[in-house]
Amino acid sequence: MKEGAIIPVDIPDESFKSYLLKNRFNRIVLLIAAVAIIIQFSVFKYFYPYASYIHGDSFVYLAIAYDNLDIESYMVGYGRFLRIFSVFSSSDMVLTAFQYLLIQGSALFLLFTTFYFYRPVKAVKVILLAFMVLNPLFLYMGNMISSDGLFLALSLIWITLLLWIIHRPNTNLIIWHTLVLFIAFTVRYNALIYPVIAAVVFLVSRMQVRKKLAGAGTGILLCGLFVLYTGNKYQALTGIWQYSPFSGWLMANNAMYAYRHVDSAARKPVPVRFKTLDNMIRTHFDSTRDVKKYPAEGLMASTVYMWSSGMPLYAYRDKQFKKDTTASELRKWATMGPLYKAYGAYIIRKYPWHYLRYFIWPNANKYYAPPVEFLESYNSGSYKVAPIAQLWFGYKSTRVKTRTKDLQIKLLDFYPIFSGIINVVMACCLICFFMLDGLRMNMLFRKGMLLAGAIWLLNAGFTIFASSAALRFQSFPIMLTTVFTGLLLDWIWKMGIKEQHEARQIKEKDQQAKLISEALA
Repeated sequence: MKEGAIIPVDIPDESFKSYLLKNRFNRIVLLIAAVAIIIQFSVFKYFYPYASYIHGDSFVYLAIAYDNLDIESYMVGYGRFLRIFSVFSSSDMVLTAFQYLLIQGSALFLLFTTFYFYRPVKAVKVILLAFMVLNPLFLYMGNMISSDGLFLALSLIWITLLLWIIHRPNTNLIIWHTLVLFIAFTVRYNALIYPVIAAVVFLVSRMQVRKKLAGAGTGILLCGLFVLYTGNKYQALTGIWQYSPFSGWLMANNAMYAYRHVDSAARKPVPVRFKTLDNMIRTHFDSTRDVKKYPAEGLMASTVYMWSSGMPLYAYRDKQFKKDTTASELRKWATMGPLYKAYGAYIIRKYPWHYLRYFIWPNANKYYAPPVEFLESYNSGSYKVAPIAQLWFGYKSTRVKTRTKDLQIKLLDFYPIFSGIINVVMACCLICFFMLDGLRMNMLFRKGMLLAGAIWLLNAGFTIFASSAALRFQSFPIMLTTVFTGLLLDWIWKMGIKEQHEARQIKEKDQQAKLISEALA
């Protein structure tokens, strides 16, 4: 068989550094990738000289950085990153360049790690490299003042480190993994599942027992300390210990999408502590039946109810604090978290089928084909930014400009379709992997495939049942799925080649035996 058709069983003898720098193909690829990345970013910044902002989210992150806040309505990790980065540069050009290069660097780190361990054929390498290096999504996410780009890069680095821990563990990996895991945990709530996955990987790795415990324990310990610190800060602010008021608002928001479709005659009485809130929500639903007049009510599995000031959750919050004029926005928002979590959980328990039909199913469809959302236009469709952005980056005014015809972005419109296709192909490839007894084979790819498959499924479950789906949120699972779908197709092709080779050998042996028997006769 040709070397490219061999399925790797053992860990490569050569070092990763040698694989990158002494292999002629890899040297050329890295050089071409570096040139392409620089050219793409230069052209992109010609058309978009200013960073892009999500009006709302981005300015909260800048406020976290400016005021050095310990808690806010969003995770503080990205705000901390902005504050630390400002020590080196206050330019949004430098910041967006760093974010873009970090995303590209982390993607290449993942790719070359998989190439090093699993040795796919050259065609698969070229396709995956082209997909990553020429990916327009990285440009737009890198140019955005949002945690999404940083979290994508951290997640790509995190899974790459896990692959190294599985295949070639060492003490330095424990340190690097703990650092990356902790930073990711402070940046986005999606990282809540990361410590558990990492702990399992350490426990099944080939490390010594004490190193397994150290690797699993340090990550969980640091993340646990962050949870404890954050919860104590919220307790000092509101009098109630909680890690994430955001989860309470989100649960109430999600429950409302189910509750809206419960017939008014079928609505059940609620406990006394929910009665005022429930009446406000029912009144809102009854008065906004006309979706042409109230288009926001026609949305499915969205987050409108938790972020729009005119909605019942905000109206009830303001009613509760009507007499407390000294309460900050953060205190009012955080105080409602536990109540809204309890209310949302109550509604979901009472109307589980409505919840499955009107929230889980639409959200599953969004996960399958995530909406482009805020990435469909530059700077949320505005030529203005908040004063905090002008102050932080030293703009001359609050007006930003582009050299494009308008603010619409069309380059990413293919992503919902692509995401749907790649999810289906991944599922089909996994089925083939199991049917061909991939789990029983002694090979490196089995372990990596199990890790990627587990992350893919857990992320899908987390997003569908406990979060919201959008392209910027799903960028990591899309990249992960694309890479491992390519590797799975490579493995299936190699299995076909292997079976053909074995069948040919059997046929040749049979022919030789027949010739020998004829000669003896």
